[in-house]
Amino acid sequence: MASPSIDAQENLDLHALARALLEPRAIEEKMLTLLRQGRLSKWFSGIGQEAIAVGATWALEDSDYLLPMHRNLGVWTTRGVDRERLFCQLMGREGGFTNGRDRTFHFGLPEKNLIGMISHMAAMLPVACGIGQALRYREEDRVACAFCGDGGTREGDFHEALNLASVWNLPVIFLVENNGYGLSTPTEEAVAPDDIADAAAGYDMPGTVVDGNDVFAVIEAVREARAHARDQGPVLLEMKTFRVRGHEEASGTAYVPDELIAEWKEKDPIDRFAADVQEEGALGSEDLDAIRTELETEIDDRAEWALDQPAVTSTPEAERDAVFAPSPVADPPASDVDTAEARFIDAIHDGLWEAMRADEDVVLMGQDIAEYGGAFKVTDGFVEVFGEERVRNTPIIEDGAIGAGMGLAIEGLTPVVEMQYADFISCGFNQTVNNLATTHYRWGQPVNVTIRAPFGGGIGAGPFHSQSREAWFAHTPGLKVVIPATPHDAKGLLRTALADPNPVLYFEHKKLYRSIRGEVPIGSYGLPFGEARVARSGTDATIVTYGVGVHWALAEADHQAEAHGVELEVIDLRTLVPWDRETVQESLQKTNRLLVLHEATRTAGFGAEVAAELGETAFEWLDAPITRVAAEDLPVPNAKPLEDEIFSAKGRLRPKVEELLAF
Repeated sequence: MASPSIDAQENLDLHALARALLEPRAIEEKMLTLLRQGRLSKWFSGIGQEAIAVGATWALEDSDYLLPMHRNLGVWTTRGVDRERLFCQLMGREGGFTNGRDRTFHFGLPEKNLIGMISHMAAMLPVACGIGQALRYREEDRVACAFCGDGGTREGDFHEALNLASVWNLPVIFLVENNGYGLSTPTEEAVAPDDIADAAAGYDMPGTVVDGNDVFAVIEAVREARAHARDQGPVLLEMKTFRVRGHEEASGTAYVPDELIAEWKEKDPIDRFAADVQEEGALGSEDLDAIRTELETEIDDRAEWALDQPAVTSTPEAERDAVFAPSPVADPPASDVDTAEARFIDAIHDGLWEAMRADEDVVLMGQDIAEYGGAFKVTDGFVEVFGEERVRNTPIIEDGAIGAGMGLAIEGLTPVVEMQYADFISCGFNQTVNNLATTHYRWGQPVNVTIRAPFGGGIGAGPFHSQSREAWFAHTPGLKVVIPATPHDAKGLLRTALADPNPVLYFEHKKLYRSIRGEVPIGSYGLPFGEARVARSGTDATIVTYGVGVHWALAEADHQAEAHGVELEVIDLRTLVPWDRETVQESLQKTNRLLVLHEATRTAGFGAEVAAELGETAFEWLDAPITRVAAEDLPVPNAKPLEDEIFSAKGRLRPKVEELLAF
């Protein structure tokens, strides 16, 4: 960890660098004063770590991406973020960047190439990979630099991201701030090697330990890393520093030995900078004092001004509207359009193919989707036509692939991420529900990521290849959930998903792939989300369902009509988020009896939401209790007799229909 001399730093404006270092320190000191006065509720201090945030930002080009964390105030100030809005954000006042929807640095400013964090450690590293992938795809001379703490390097996202960046040769700098502690756990008790930079060898990239309290060493290391990342691929930098204050101020530092804090205070990055520039005769103490005094006055004024701004207010309508970015209107097929018969799987294949042919920004990622064509051959033949840059095999990294999809979307591409089986999305849950789902609500960034998820049972595949987990995601604000039941809808809803600037979970039932056929319009078309389809008209009872349940319901309706002269109306929801309440209510007004059917397990399944909503809004139309038919609350059994005769909802449908009709 040699310290480069000032002379080695060409073209450095030391006066500007001094101001850049001193500003975040002065802001932090003001925040600590406000905390003691009871005028600020929480603060995560980066005092003693300013050289890393400032030095890294200084070394990079303004066109480069930075993905900082909550102790990196110096990134935002050095990158020239609007100070009035920044102070309103820090104070939680009207005029901040998140409109009160998230704290401090949990936001992004795409116009500044800044993408902020979420609270889940290392979650932004796969996002940086996606950004890097977009930069490589467009052959741009830019890099992404993603920050991570020492504790976060134990997260799976850290390792998934480093591996992906290396395999794909991405222009990403992984910058680890090793500040000695997690919350209260010393790094040495959580991380086995002395140097986290040693992890680079396992991913075939350079790894360098840097004195993170020496701003000149940081600048030199990041400049070198940028040159390497741009031309040769990723770099891991470990910045050694120390957190001299608590994880956040309320936690204190009682768990840290006093002598350790004293030792690191002697290495304070601002004091070291001052000593270096004064020793070289570049700046005197009076110059630094003048900068400090000027900053303190500016910051006092800005902080007091921000505290005088109104508290954040809103309305329920405004908050609901912020969850999703506005979506384009779908373009349904004309009534006289030519059609061709296709299987369910063919319709999905064709929808993807046409989208990729029409738009070079549509890219596919997933396990074994290129030469092999995917586990179910949906993308068979794609890589030969569209190339490896657009049809990319990923390692087995569900969270990493979904996070990379978010990075691609931030850069304006249209990623489609295939889960080999929907069951495996549990390994990508964090990126899906905490990153993709919340981003537009928090800071207004559209995130057009479509996750294709082959799901469902009936094929004897057992508990880990047969699950129906749509309710997980329907319960997460910010995600759209689509479940087509016919080839016509599979293609049209997929094209709508790809055009939607929001994250979409597109569930495609494996058993339907090659078992059903239907007429599909030739050419491009979309179908609107939130519009159910009346799959069969009837007057005696309504069955509301989706996916494979539509085919169960139609078969049962045919049986009831033939055997008993009963006419069941079947409503295919098609999308669960949003779902079409109006069509269901109109049907219920006519039939006065409602059965909700789905393949997923009963407890907390989406059918419970439908039943509760209709019980609340349409009670006066009911001539019988709402009936639910769903799978047993069991893991999906492997043996077909157990699945078909005990687990599956299909076998319970007829007696439940007859019970409903007889009430």
